[in-house]
Amino acid sequence: MMGGEAAPTGPPNRELYALLNLSPEASDEEIRKAYRQWAQVYHPDKIQSPQMKDAATENFQRICEAYEILSDETKRLIYDLYGMEGLTSGLELGPRLSKPDEIREELERIKRRNEEAKKMAHFQPTGSIIFNLSVPHFLGGDGIMRGMVMASQVQSQFSKDDAIAIGGNLAANEKSGGGIATAILRRQFSPVSSIEFVASTGLQSLIGMQTTRQLTIHSTATINISKSLSDGSINLTNTWTRQLSETSSGNIELALGMQSAITVGWKKRDENISAAGDFKIESGGLGASARYTRKISSKSHGRIVGRIGSNALEIEVGGGRKISEFSTVRMMYTIGIKGIFWKLELHRGSQKLIVPILLSSHLAPVFATGAFIIPTSLYFLLKKFVVKPYLSKREKQKALENMEKTWGQVGAARAAAEKAQQLLQTVATRKRNRQVETDGLIVTKALYGDPKAIERRHEGVEGVDSGVIDVTVPMNFLVSDSGQLKLHEGVKKSGIMGFCDPCPGQPKELYIAYTWHSQTFEVSVGDYDELSIPQEGQ
Repeated sequence: MMGGEAAPTGPPNRELYALLNLSPEASDEEIRKAYRQWAQVYHPDKIQSPQMKDAATENFQRICEAYEILSDETKRLIYDLYGMEGLTSGLELGPRLSKPDEIREELERIKRRNEEAKKMAHFQPTGSIIFNLSVPHFLGGDGIMRGMVMASQVQSQFSKDDAIAIGGNLAANEKSGGGIATAILRRQFSPVSSIEFVASTGLQSLIGMQTTRQLTIHSTATINISKSLSDGSINLTNTWTRQLSETSSGNIELALGMQSAITVGWKKRDENISAAGDFKIESGGLGASARYTRKISSKSHGRIVGRIGSNALEIEVGGGRKISEFSTVRMMYTIGIKGIFWKLELHRGSQKLIVPILLSSHLAPVFATGAFIIPTSLYFLLKKFVVKPYLSKREKQKALENMEKTWGQVGAARAAAEKAQQLLQTVATRKRNRQVETDGLIVTKALYGDPKAIERRHEGVEGVDSGVIDVTVPMNFLVSDSGQLKLHEGVKKSGIMGFCDPCPGQPKELYIAYTWHSQTFEVSVGDYDELSIPQEGQ
């Protein structure tokens, strides 16, 4: 027995290879040969039955589309990188590109630009509200509110290359308050360069300009110059960013003006870990900060933040949890020279609500320990006895709803697969008879779907067909004249002609019973695993 599938995921953008039963590394000749084989079976002119002609026409069109894409070097590269979405989303390449690496770099650049344009296609509001609370002030009779900051911005793309953003913020504390209004006009000159004009009025009135250019596929430079309208000072900032690897980047920033500084930073981000750090030298002294966030599960994460400098010395620990598709809550515990804080955050889409709560201005060890242990213990108790039972119940309900939703889709896919098998039946039978004459490879039973359902079906238990489809006919069709059957690694088997996905979202395997030289064998493989029978030594 070969290894089964560990999870219902695998390499993307392989459906067309599955349709023609090709390896992702197939040569042009192999693609042409596979196309001719399938086209001979499904060409509508070869079908006499009116009931089956529509099914043949539909499958023939799928085969022709797969051949058209995979036989074109540029289209095939786009498909391998971005799938059918890349071919239908307007990605276009100039004739000056000929090498695969050049095409890949250009596609990445165009994709980034298209994604940015898509994000800015409508009004995009962003905003944050910060409530600063203080327990010591409240106990002293001065009220719990120390201040509040509100910031908001709305941006819109009013042409393909032009966008405008208008925003402002208001800040108030116990004794004073004020605000700033800002307008930004952005123009994209090309996929690699842009310019922004900025103007603000209020507490910090200024005008400025910023230009960004992608120097190479891995590096970007930004220059920002602004002039204060209150004191006439000019500030200049140069930033260079370099992609160090697929998941990390570094940057150097030089600021000249009223607050001159040099900052060196580093960022790393992958599926499970996000980390960043920077070191800053300025006229007032030195400063450094580091942040580390790790994904604990699909919905929760932990975070550690440290800051040190002339005016800061603190460490922040905590974590967050995704409570819905667009919402995340986070709680942080901070201890430093400014005191002991709790910080509660709610992120909803592009909106943020942040509530820092000052617990004590004094660093008493007992109080600091209690302020960390008490909410942490309360969190784990709530998670175990309240949150987990609720989420488990909700996930079961969603699974039931999803099953009901996909039931009709699976039924339609089964019907289409059965028609495709009927069209394969004549050729599959002829191939099978040829193997019988030579005592070659004969597939006696092939089942695809839920491994547990296949096992019960194999044991003869009735009424367990819902997660399994019989694929004996297409397996016999794929046996070569020399008596070999090969399915390629990394290609999901549900895409093979005559197959369908009988249990979406669940692990699947392919079970085959076959005879070879009058001997009986069995084999099971995972959804993305390679299959080659008869095996060596048989």
